[in-house]
Amino acid sequence: MGAYGGQALTPELLYILGTLATWVGWVLTFKAASATFRYLFKSPGVNLSDLQRGMVLNGLGAGALLLLGALIPKELGRTVDAAGARFPLVWVLMPWSGWAAVACAGFAILRAFQTFTAITSEEQRKKLIGVPIWLVLCAYFWWLTAQQPGTVSVFRGGIPMSLNVALGIVALAIATLAAMAWISRKTTSRGYGKTVASHAALLIGSLIFGVPFAWLVVTSFKEDKDIANATALHWTPYITVMDKYEDPDEPNFQGKFQNSVVEGSIIAKLPDGRVRIDINKPMAMRGTTFEAFPIELKQVPKEVPEVTGTYNSKPVKGIAIKEMEDGSRKVLIQSPPDLKGTVYTALAKDVENVRKVGLRWQNFTDALDYLPPDTQKGLVYLKNTMILVVMSVIGTVVSCTLVAYAFSRMQFYGQNFLFLVLLSTMMLPGAVTMLPGFLVFRTLGWIDTLYPLWVPSFFAGAFNVFLLRQFFGSIPMELEDAAKIDGCTYLGTLWSVMVPQIKPALAAISIFTAMGAWNNFFGPLIFISSPDKMPVAYAVQLYNSSRGGEPGLLMAFTTMSIIPVVLLFFLAQRYFIEGVTLSGLGGR
Repeated sequence: MGAYGGQALTPELLYILGTLATWVGWVLTFKAASATFRYLFKSPGVNLSDLQRGMVLNGLGAGALLLLGALIPKELGRTVDAAGARFPLVWVLMPWSGWAAVACAGFAILRAFQTFTAITSEEQRKKLIGVPIWLVLCAYFWWLTAQQPGTVSVFRGGIPMSLNVALGIVALAIATLAAMAWISRKTTSRGYGKTVASHAALLIGSLIFGVPFAWLVVTSFKEDKDIANATALHWTPYITVMDKYEDPDEPNFQGKFQNSVVEGSIIAKLPDGRVRIDINKPMAMRGTTFEAFPIELKQVPKEVPEVTGTYNSKPVKGIAIKEMEDGSRKVLIQSPPDLKGTVYTALAKDVENVRKVGLRWQNFTDALDYLPPDTQKGLVYLKNTMILVVMSVIGTVVSCTLVAYAFSRMQFYGQNFLFLVLLSTMMLPGAVTMLPGFLVFRTLGWIDTLYPLWVPSFFAGAFNVFLLRQFFGSIPMELEDAAKIDGCTYLGTLWSVMVPQIKPALAAISIFTAMGAWNNFFGPLIFISSPDKMPVAYAVQLYNSSRGGEPGLLMAFTTMSIIPVVLLFFLAQRYFIEGVTLSGLGGR
């Protein structure tokens, strides 16, 4: 990373130029390949001379830029493993004026390229006029940025990959372009080529936007040492191989304390025969002591890591039975057989934990162990959240259905005016109603309770009312008239005739409401102060502030908190999509 003051730093600028040249060069390469395949397959409706021109211009531009990107020295600013290929990445952190300058420069380059490729002289003149205008604006915004020294930082990095992987990606991309051109040629009359391209773009987009979620899930199974890496992102999780060990010097005991099963070691023996135990598990009680009679305790083995190292110049394998205060480790040798049982002290750098590919499920149990004991391993958070979700869904569905039905089917004085007033409440920012709402709930004595978080759902929200009203309006009046002839009241007609017709819309607003209640963080932050009333979303933030230094546990806790919402969406996505499509928002 480098920072700009009033002067440009050559390594950073060179890295930016080299990275841009490489990326644009590959883009032009694929454009040239696409034009080549379309020319070879003689795609109908396309001028072949234009394709030839595109092949030549894009090919020459790609070759020049890739050569330039290869020749420009791109220093990362740190020492990394040089094995394999590295696709450069760069990001510039700067104020809005800097990004405005970049945008203006981009438009200037675009206009210049359009001028070069214009067909008529009139088109060339129009495009050329924009070049100096954008350049002047670029210079002005960059001058504004230069007046703020130290505000521009360049972050340099890269995607490491082996030569085989790089060649495989290029081959796959070229094969995809060839397949698209062939399909477009063979099935132009039915539009299959366009369909395949659209679905491929959607699939690629889904994969790109799904990467952060996949990284969250994978990271939740990793050890902390594998998460933060300055050179590359490692997707494969590894675990340290653990072994059981009965420590004769400091035995580990298991007992019960405050209705919880705990583990710890004896630190003192009392005159009345009891012993004082220093708790080390669960994590939330670490450092707490309690007293118990030895008969109430059960000795259990410790979990220690398997390690490899050298002893008297011979490679050995054993277990690290104790971590010393000076950073060294006491190792009990297990192999080779002639040294089995030998205990020696080694420096931390001279022994290495035995690791293998696997999932560290312990992150999830440890994450729950760090929660306060009175939360019952997070069940209190889950209970509070489920109360909010269930009550919010019930309140929203009942109130919005009644109000939407009244606005769509019942005729009364001021109906349209009141509906406009209801819709106008959507224009009020939440910050405007936050303080009045807090004062109202404080007057009612509801602060530090769950009531402020779910009671408002029984007072219909404008968006859901609008959604259901539009859906009600699409139902034929003949159904309601038939119900009235049979003697149904308004509520009877609503329940027996109308509600069965709007199930998709009700499912859609139920999913919206459930996800909103589950992820609600701002409401609990304002109204709740007691830990036993916190929902999951608030607990995640508190967990982040207390255990942010242990990303593996944080990722595991976050994964557990979002799994119910993800499952809800995937299980109910048919109703979700159907409700939005059939409602007024879908154009029906």
